[in-house]
Amino acid sequence: MNEARFTAPAFAACLAVLALAPLRVPAQEAAWRPEKSVELIVPTAPGSNNDAMVRLVQRVLQERRLVTAPVLTVNKPGGNQYLAVVYLTQHDADPHYVLMTNPSIITNELNGLAKQPYARMTPLALMVVESNAFTVRADSPMKDMRDLMARLKADPESVTFAMPSRGGVPHLALAAAVRAAGLDPKKLKIVVFKASAESITGLLGGHIDVMVSSLASVMGIKQAGKGRVLAIAARQRRPGAAADVPTLREQGLATDGVAAWRGLSGPPGLTVPQVAFWDATLEKVFSSEEWKSYLAKNELPPQYRKSGEFAAYLKGEYETIKALLSDLGLTK
Repeated sequence: MNEARFTAPAFAACLAVLALAPLRVPAQEAAWRPEKSVELIVPTAPGSNNDAMVRLVQRVLQERRLVTAPVLTVNKPGGNQYLAVVYLTQHDADPHYVLMTNPSIITNELNGLAKQPYARMTPLALMVVESNAFTVRADSPMKDMRDLMARLKADPESVTFAMPSRGGVPHLALAAAVRAAGLDPKKLKIVVFKASAESITGLLGGHIDVMVSSLASVMGIKQAGKGRVLAIAARQRRPGAAADVPTLREQGLATDGVAAWRGLSGPPGLTVPQVAFWDATLEKVFSSEEWKSYLAKNELPPQYRKSGEFAAYLKGEYETIKALLSDLGLTK
């Protein structure tokens, strides 16, 4: 029997059809379940935030008996997710391998670092969407994004920005904000630090003017009164301790920026019944009390999307990131 196999573009193309008619598959195919150990692949080292998130998924799958086969967490750090993607695609059409993905699967493709197009993988679930933040020292004369953009309009090289990499998500979030202000993002003065802790040291020491990073990275200095978050790149404000931080749109910049999302993807060539199993199973994970507690602890809004919705989300992210990387002259 021939089985339908899908990649990200196929999911996106089918959304309209799926909205009109339910997907029907033979009963024997719909009953697919893992037949051997499941590997949850983390593209970063043990102990990282990504690792902790995936291990929580592993724990819920096991403790709630959502997967009766063994579930393992396998760390494949290196190459800004490149090695993890290579490992996943060595197991084409095998639904027992699931990778945590992030925007690097798109940026690596567009800047020529990866040979695997993001659309070869099978999208399974969007887990979280983290906001990028623009932070200055508490005593900075820049009180909001309007002040920052005014400085850049007067002299694009008068402000020094710290971030973990060129062409990464923080850089793209900054480029989106600057482009929305009618400025050229290629003219910005960028300083790359290996880790957020180094950027914070540079910021507090007065060596750089603005730090662009995930909101979580700067909440410590914000709450300690050492830093001021000018804005977040998001559709709406965050709850909790960051509720007083406005979005870019609230300050006249017509963009939501680029988010540091995390998702789960399978290898190329998964069948409809296999994707259906992960849809039903992961929906239970991301509606569990354990996951809700994680979101509340980290002040993250619920952002879970199933496979088809995640495919459409990825398509939109690809187009946005492609345009921004092109503006920065970083596409190949």
